[in-house]
Amino acid sequence: MKLSIVTPAHNEEDCIGQTICDIITVLNKEGIEYEIIVVNDNSTDNTIGIVADLMKTHSVIKLINRQKPSGFGRAIKDGLNQVTGDVVGIVMGDLSDDPRDIVKCFRKIEEGYDCVFGSRFMKGSVVKDYPPLKLFINRLANTFIQVLFLTRANDITNAFKFYRTKVIRKIQPIQALYFNITVELPLKAIARKFKFVQIPINWYGRKSGVSKLSVKEMGRKYLFTVLYAWLEKLLLKDEIRDR
Repeated sequence: MKLSIVTPAHNEEDCIGQTICDIITVLNKEGIEYEIIVVNDNSTDNTIGIVADLMKTHSVIKLINRQKPSGFGRAIKDGLNQVTGDVVGIVMGDLSDDPRDIVKCFRKIEEGYDCVFGSRFMKGSVVKDYPPLKLFINRLANTFIQVLFLTRANDITNAFKFYRTKVIRKIQPIQALYFNITVELPLKAIARKFKFVQIPINWYGRKSGVSKLSVKEMGRKYLFTVLYAWLEKLLLKDEIRDR
């Protein structure tokens, strides 16, 4: 199986180069066939130049340069539309994700799962430098999602997740334009009863740059997306019952 990594990047000149090199080192060592699709989301720094330089020596890198309007969800959707692999994973470009966890997720897909959800909040996880307020809101939001969807997955809001490409095709159309895409993708997969597993992962707070996620601004968008996916789940259940 071939693995496609989608990495959105908006003004990540301090991190994107190391992120890509770390992924390449780990995946080459494991002998996994892969591609890295970097989606430049209207960066105004040297993100494009850094990725372009790496492309000269690494043919596995693809670069998508987005035009305005910007948006994390828009960037992810553009990346997903370009994947050629059997498996696709979303990996942040700010060094917060551990490349070794990419391998763990890919191996789980090889075992037969359709989706692998990385969790920062289960035994075996390592989390560093998570802002206390965001942590509190995160746990509150994820508990709400767990209760609403009756799911054991406890870190739905985390972007670090892997899917068989067929899953991404089945859950179209994807509506979210911003960070709320991180909940739309897994919740739609859960609603359609794709086989998933949750595994512990490591997460490290960014060492440079500025977080693009505004909790206050995104709250309503997250809530709308969660409720939209929940209603979709109910409709799908009714369809199955009526057959």
